[in-house]
Formats: sequence, structure tokens, C-alpha cells
Amino acid sequence: MADRRLQVFHTVARLMSFTKAAEALHMTQPAVTFQVRQLEEQFNTRLFDRGRNRINLTDAGSRVFEYADRIFALYAEMEQGVRELTGDISGSLTIGASTTIAEYMLPTLLGDFKKRYPEIAIHLKVSNSEGIVSLVERNAIDLGVVESPVANRNLAVERCKQDELVAIVPPGHDLAGLGPVACRRVLDYPFICREEGSGTREVINDYLDGLLGGAGALKVAMELGSPEAVKGAVEAGMGVSIVSKTTVQKELKLGTLVALRLEPPLFRPFSFVHQKHKFRLRLIEELLELARTYCKDCTPR
Repeated sequence: MADRRLQVFHTVARLMSFTKAAEALHMTQPAVTFQVRQLEEQFNTRLFDRGRNRINLTDAGSRVFEYADRIFALYAEMEQGVRELTGDISGSLTIGASTTIAEYMLPTLLGDFKKRYPEIAIHLKVSNSEGIVSLVERNAIDLGVVESPVANRNLAVERCKQDELVAIVPPGHDLAGLGPVACRRVLDYPFICREEGSGTREVINDYLDGLLGGAGALKVAMELGSPEAVKGAVEAGMGVSIVSKTTVQKELKLGTLVALRLEPPLFRPFSFVHQKHKFRLRLIEELLELARTYCKDCTPR
């Protein structure tokens, strides 16, 4: 319903990239440029300063972006208000989740939500926690689910559940027969860790910073980009690691890994994060309510 030129401009300004906007809108880059220039001609002023490798909003562009943001929020609120009156719950949701949550928590939750609302299209974007928070900040997703603290106070954060992290070792390892293990014992061995920006790595670093030696005491042998890769490296005897207990239930049943509770224990929150000032669609409210129940009642799968 909104002016197409304004939609294109808003997407470029949100992503700060003509190329990314073209991809998001399924348009060619020349078509995106044309729409923005048409809007600039309407206002008789430049909306972007175009540098060699980057663009920035002009003062006029910033003002237009603020109004466009409000216009599209009102459109969404209007459409949702009409749907509520007619009893129609439909549309689409774009959810972002960090890798651990996307692989081990969301499949069951989104499956149940899809059964309840089959007409809703769900799009899932997966990144590390840092990347998901960035997507929420840029309003590129409706809702994020992350596994590390969120520093941006301009975002709304709601804790979903507590997740315990445990040390994992292969069967037959020196530590395998122990009960709760002091973290300093784990630091004696080559360590398999997640990549920079991972929520798991951030939480582990914060935990170690409170102990003697800090994160610098880790003997990092490998940095890997997913929980599955980390588990595979530990199973192969390449080192030890600390992971979410939720992620190793299958391996514990098969006996390919041994999990050891840390001393002191290590917990972290799984949290929902979204824009504070944005009108929240009923779809998001319904998903959040289902997620709250799921997080309260679920057991590790």
C-alpha cells in the first residue's frame, strides 16, 4: 500500500547498502537506484551522500527515514487491527536465532506454532548472537533469540530460560570418570572453542574472567563455527570443550561423549530480543506466549 519509492528508500537506509537492498527486495540494483532518485527528485534534495565504498544519510535523508519508519509501523498496526477484527491470523514472521538455539530449541517450538497457525509463513535467519542482535537493531527481523547478554539498552530483552553449560570429553579421557570438575582442570587440556561473536564463547570468556587466570588461560587448539563441529572434534580426541548441555543429549545417550558439570557451575540465559518502539504484531505475541510455555515446561531434548 505504501509508496514503492518510500519502501525502497527505507530498505536502503535500513541496510545502508543499495546492493543488500536489491537482494532483500528481489530487484536489480539499477532499479533500486532509480526508485531512490525518483524520491530525491520529488523532495528536490539528496537523501544519501554516496562515497566510494559506502553511503550515508543526509540530514534530509535522516528526516525521511524517521517518518518512513513511523509510516510503515502504522501500516502494520492498521493491517493487524483489521485482521483482529475479522479473526484472521495470517502473514509472515522473520525470526533470527543464534546457532545453538536454531538447531536445538526452535525446531520443536516453530513446529508447534506452525500446527496452530498453518497460514503463517515463518522465515528463520541463523547467525551467532552478535549477528542476531545486529539484525534486530537494523529491524531486519521481527524477533531474535540469543544465548548471551544483550548490551544495547534500546532493545527489549525478555529472558526465556536458563541453560547450563558443561564440559565435554570423549570416553576414556582422564576427566571422564570424575563428577563435577573444577574449571582449572579443564584448562589443562587443548580446548575446542566457537568462533568470535558466538554467544557460547562470550559466556565462557566472561565465566573464565571471574576465575584465576581468566580466558587467557585457555589453550585454544581449534576455533569452529557450529556446535556440531565442536562436538565432532571432541569425539575425535582433538581436545575438550564447554557447550550447552542441551546440545549433547544424543551423544550422551549414544555414549560418544561424556558431560561433566563445572565447578563452579555455569549457566546462561536464552533471551528474546526485539525493538522496543515497534508495534508488536499479534503473530509475535502469540509466538512469545507459546515460547514462554515451552521454555517453562520443556526438558532437554
